Amino acid sequence: MIRLGLTGSIGMGKSTVAAMFARAGVPVFDADAVVHRLQGPDGGLVAVIEAAFPDTTGPEGVDRTALGEAVLGDPAALKRLEALVHPAVAAERARFLAEHADAPIVLLDIPLLFETGGEASVDKVAVVSAPPEVQRARVLSRPGMTPERFDAILARQTPDAEKRARADFVIDTGGSLDATAAEVEAVIACLLRAAGG
Repeated sequence: MIRLGLTGSIGMGKSTVAAMFARAGVPVFDADAVVHRLQGPDGGLVAVIEAAFPDTTGPEGVDRTALGEAVLGDPAALKRLEALVHPAVAAERARFLAEHADAPIVLLDIPLLFETGGEASVDKVAVVSAPPEVQRARVLSRPGMTPERFDAILARQTPDAEKRARADFVIDTGGSLDATAAEVEAVIACLLRAAGG
């Protein structure tokens, strides 16, 4: 099995590309979706997060805004939160890998792959990338997004140029969806050849 890590900065089209891999039959592990499920109603992390960060949860699970305010600007609090979340996500990922042990390729969609050292747990890395003006337009069209918030998010992410330099594959999402899909198909074909499939 080849474990392909998929990453990319905000607004680069990572979710769209992950969906293209899934449509091509590649099993996809979505780390963000797992976190949302674990922090949602009846999620496995709700009680431990409430214990560590009182008044950050409710009937709908974790109040992400309240939790964000509880850890914002507090590196020690953020580390405490990560110590709760990362092992739970790792356990879900291990279950996913065991479930798809016969697949020649699996995709691990990990937004902060380089920022968390996650590249050590994959065999190859694909980075989604688009020109900065395309990225900015996409992100600023999101509800509630401001230029200041976008800049703050970018400041916490590894720069796109560095991600591209460290990647095994760069998937350009700045053109048409068909062009991006063709790049995804080329990556899958290359990995299948490497896997002997």
